[in-house]
Amino acid sequence: MIELENAYKTYESGSISFTALKGVSLKVENGEFTGITGPSGSGKSTLMNILACLDRMTQGKYILDGKDVSSLNDKELAGIRNKKIGFVFQTFNLLPRLTILENVELPMVYGGIPRKERRERALEALDKVGLLNWQEHKPNEISGGQKQRVAIARAIANDPVVLMADEPTGNLDSKSSLDILRVFQDLNDEGVTILMVTHEPENIKYLKRVLKFNDGVIVEDSKVEDRRVLKDIPPEEYPRVP
Repeated sequence: MIELENAYKTYESGSISFTALKGVSLKVENGEFTGITGPSGSGKSTLMNILACLDRMTQGKYILDGKDVSSLNDKELAGIRNKKIGFVFQTFNLLPRLTILENVELPMVYGGIPRKERRERALEALDKVGLLNWQEHKPNEISGGQKQRVAIARAIANDPVVLMADEPTGNLDSKSSLDILRVFQDLNDEGVTILMVTHEPENIKYLKRVLKFNDGVIVEDSKVEDRRVLKDIPPEEYPRVP
């Protein structure tokens, strides 16, 4: 699904130069649920921006779903983002004047999907995240956890090959965070490939694989042992983070 070879990313400002990624190589197979973690400034968000085609490498090769996207122009990258990548942000990025249903439909409008089809897809996506009955509400009428579930529905409505999430539980309480992780686990069980940046150690317990970053390189790539499966735990029994 994803293959990154010898990726470097250097930022320059005047005479100052900073290398955020230093020869990173990795592979992500179809159906994985992978976390990217590490201290602030370690390079994890830079990596995610490159994998999401939001930024370009200074050097390296990037294969996404069998296509080399390393040298695509801005218009081509925008097409890749719209058709192949679903992105979930920490801050939800919902438009307040649109209903929940209209927010989920929006990327498909840009993608040229016919109205009837995008409505069907949006309703199906909202059903998957448990918000079908909230479709006519506005974002200011729902909780933070519900807003993030709307953002996930929006991200999956275009049927992307990979779902990328950048600190998706960063603004949520512990129960809402676990609700989001449960949605991700359910989607992953259906075959959705997921990459998630997180700074919260508790979140790692619910993933399948974790990449630990430090100083622009991967310092650990490991399978998550004793993984917790949230569908086996009633919400009222969710563990609380101290």
